[in-house]
This record gives sequence, structure tokens and C-alpha cells, in this order.
Amino acid sequence: MRPEKKRRFGTPHWIADKMELSRVAEYAMLLNRPWRLIWLNLLAGTSRGVGIAVGFTFFAATIIYVLQVLGKLNLPIIGDYIADIVRIVQHQLELSTY
Repeated sequence: MRPEKKRRFGTPHWIADKMELSRVAEYAMLLNRPWRLIWLNLLAGTSRGVGIAVGFTFFAATIIYVLQVLGKLNLPIIGDYIADIVRIVQHQLELSTY
């Protein structure tokens, strides 16, 4: 709000200022340009997909690394189970499907 004028809630000027801050006009312009809306949504979806793929890759690699370290510790029952899981994962990585 401007210091020279105090605006009351609900007055047209106050509502216009709040609508301008919420970018309603930009949203309305975007709705009138469907190809831009499609492009922005395609770009956002691709970015999310790549981010999820990279994040999951780091997460899975960390889990596999931890399992390999635990397998080397030779724990009685857990070590054999973990070694089997690591062996299965390494076998799957060595297979070429294409």
C-alpha cells in the first residue's frame, strides 16, 4: 500500500492491486495462447521427468553401494541375503536388452 493514501479493504483500487499482484492478467493471456500453454506444460513435464530419473538413479546407486558394503561384512544371515540381491542386480546390469 502506498503511504500517501490508505486504502480500505474491498475498494475497487485495492482489489485491482491484489489482482495485479496475483498475475491474473498473465494467466488470462496464457489461456488465450494455447500453443504457449502446451509448450510450457511440455517443458515442465520433461523437466520433472528428468529430475525424477536422475534422483532415482542416485538413490538406487546409493542403496546398491550400501548393500555391497554390508555384503562384504560377512554378516551371518543378512550377508547371504544381501549378496544374492547384489548378484541379481549386477547380473541385470550386465544384460544388454538392445
